[in-house]
Amino acid sequence: MATGPRYKVAFRRRRENRTDYYRRRRLLASKEVRAVVRRSNRNISVQFAEFGMNGDSIIAAASTRELKSYGWEYSCSSIPAAYLVGYMAGKRALKEEIEYAVLDIGMQKVKHGGVLFAVAAGMCDAGLEVPHGEDVLPDEDRLLGKHIDEGIEAAVESIKQKLEDD
Repeated sequence: MATGPRYKVAFRRRRENRTDYYRRRRLLASKEVRAVVRRSNRNISVQFAEFGMNGDSIIAAASTRELKSYGWEYSCSSIPAAYLVGYMAGKRALKEEIEYAVLDIGMQKVKHGGVLFAVAAGMCDAGLEVPHGEDVLPDEDRLLGKHIDEGIEAAVESIKQKLEDD
């Protein structure tokens, strides 16, 4: 490791590969509400955050853990689960009078047609305006889970109907 009076140590979160400060600065400079999407091996969470000098304030949030209460029996890290949590988060954001949000995926790797963009597809179907390219969204068959199981399509539609009724 380099040492000396001219060596500058990067910020801790940059060294840990957790924050890209240049991208975060551009997102915050836009002064738009951010749809922060984070995923783990088992769950996906969506938060609508607004910048404040004392820290970001969370306006609305949703997680795939909540899908269990609606009767979801499948994986919470799959594309259909991501679509449903995006749909749920979009409905909650509309209740809080958010109509436009910028997608913030952080340091996660971008895969066209993947889980992160399934969340964006769910938010768009809920009525939220999220800027995106049409080629990045998953196919309709993948959003409904036809590639996983026969019965998952009915489960997606029933949970989507329950979310409409709430």
